[in-house]
Amino acid sequence: MLPDRGVAGVRPDRADLVADLRALGVPAGDLVVHVSLRRVGPPAGGPRTLLEALREIAGPDATIVVPTHTAHNSTTSPAFRAATRGMDGPRLARYLDTMPGFTADMPSSGMGAFAEHVRLSPGAVRSGHPQTSFAAVGPRAAELTEVHDLDCHLGERSPVGALYRRGAHELMIGCDWERCTGLHLAEERVARPRRKTYTCFVEKAGERVTEHFLGIDHDDTDFAALGAALDRTGIARRGPVGRAGALLTPLRGAVDFAVRWLTDNRQWMEAET
Repeated sequence: MLPDRGVAGVRPDRADLVADLRALGVPAGDLVVHVSLRRVGPPAGGPRTLLEALREIAGPDATIVVPTHTAHNSTTSPAFRAATRGMDGPRLARYLDTMPGFTADMPSSGMGAFAEHVRLSPGAVRSGHPQTSFAAVGPRAAELTEVHDLDCHLGERSPVGALYRRGAHELMIGCDWERCTGLHLAEERVARPRRKTYTCFVEKAGERVTEHFLGIDHDDTDFAALGAALDRTGIARRGPVGRAGALLTPLRGAVDFAVRWLTDNRQWMEAET
């Protein structure tokens, strides 16, 4: 990752962020964005300032998309395993009783202040997946979030697939390839990917119900190596945004390369039956 830069305590303003995004080469058009706002500065005016800067650079026809994933309503998430490690039966039962069902207005889990700001912005639309939802603002917000099938966390029938088809770019600010959702789309495209059963809670008609579904067993443990290989292709651009290092990549190019890399380098593909 590009090292963070700048002077501690100095908060970048909108003009600073616009200049940085322009220097990075952020084009006009749709963007899926991942942000560690703490690393950015945070900017004067908070996440609103960064969203304004992104919309200025990406243009009036662009839609800005952010992950608004939720792990705290799932019993198969790493977050659940970490939270319940060491619990005895009665304590675990009490914990399960307190877990919420997913609703469209449920806060995201660990996605950061910028993602929450976008989710709560006027006109924002959120996809309906109870685990890996996305929120979007802009003229194609409804179109990009309309389809998000339960068995398709980050694949063709999700906002990630829609963004790929739109020719969007992916921007990571203060984070690196490990946050790139396009690489998860690549996982969905490899031949015979490993699958697993997921369980989560969803609120329906005022009642919490349990959903079980089969999906790709997503795994980001080799994304650092995959990202290093992507960097060597020259497909991505790196530079500072505020005090943070940032990474910009065309989604199509990153996904297409990642499919080939995963096919050649991952060993967990299911055998043909």
